[in-house]
Amino acid sequence: MHSTIILTGDVNLLGVDDPDIPFGRVAEVLRAADVVFANLECCLYEPPEQRTMMADHVSGYEGFYAPPAAGRALKLGGFHAVGNANNQNYGAEAIMASNRCLDELGIAHAGTGINRDAARAPIVVERKGVRVGFLQRTSQYWPNNHEAGERFPGVAALKAYTAYQPPYYKDVKIPPNRPGAPARIITWADTEYLAQLRQDIASLKQQADIVVSSHHWGYGEEILQYQTEFAHAAIDAGADVVMGHGPHYPLAIEVYKGKPVFYGLGSFCFIRSNRKQHRGWIGMIARVTIDSKKVAGVAFSLVRQNEKTEVVLRSAQDEPGEVARVAGLSGKFGTRLQPSGDEVTVICGEV
Repeated sequence: MHSTIILTGDVNLLGVDDPDIPFGRVAEVLRAADVVFANLECCLYEPPEQRTMMADHVSGYEGFYAPPAAGRALKLGGFHAVGNANNQNYGAEAIMASNRCLDELGIAHAGTGINRDAARAPIVVERKGVRVGFLQRTSQYWPNNHEAGERFPGVAALKAYTAYQPPYYKDVKIPPNRPGAPARIITWADTEYLAQLRQDIASLKQQADIVVSSHHWGYGEEILQYQTEFAHAAIDAGADVVMGHGPHYPLAIEVYKGKPVFYGLGSFCFIRSNRKQHRGWIGMIARVTIDSKKVAGVAFSLVRQNEKTEVVLRSAQDEPGEVARVAGLSGKFGTRLQPSGDEVTVICGEV
């Protein structure tokens, strides 16, 4: 018996006054899937005092707070679970209030909690006899009490480091005696956090038939070394799918050991306060087909959000430039994509 998992990128519900609107145009598609999972990039939380918003931009150390009533959009849209370890789920009170709201809606969540163990804990959704496990980690988080600790709430983090290496002539064709030459950016994973990720995924694989490792990470279009390091470690430990989010546009897709790595799904629903949006963004939804409790097919479709803040599907024919861009980025990993109707198939070989 076949079953289908749909994975989406960033969902931000700031500015949602009517929960019927954001996903009304795609709800039928989402509800047709057996399991739907997204990155929730806001807290469902009403702060006790009105905050001052500079240039209408709410971000950084305060996080994105959407009215709790907006959370009903997730239920109406057909979402079963969300990950909320990211840079915008910030503040102990806001995180815990948001989790209570998700509990009331009956939407499972992974990535935040009352302490480190709770934040790292996975969730398992069972449909048609198939157990699908999710865990979420963020490599984008703030240094001041954002990461969950032994005794305080926060996000489940995956630490990575950055270094700036002087240019070497053979690497960049620039003599190393030129003042002002651009540095090469090097990133790498923290070994302790990497070991914990491997352990958590291996443990989850004992509880679930299919494991999805969800990551908030990245900067720009380039896939950084630490992202590949985390993705490969996740699959080596037992993950069947890796999904990434953070940059607000689709990124490359890699097939590693026959398993798909979506480095960036982009935005799915991203409304800011006063109905300001990321203008011109395009997102991706990933479809993973399961047969005999194994991944049997992988594809994606594109989405945009119109002026009415409705998420709408875009066919491959509607977005030839974007399909070509993703194909070019993915081609660097040797990934083959095959457009077909409203979706693009990812050729995974034997999965």
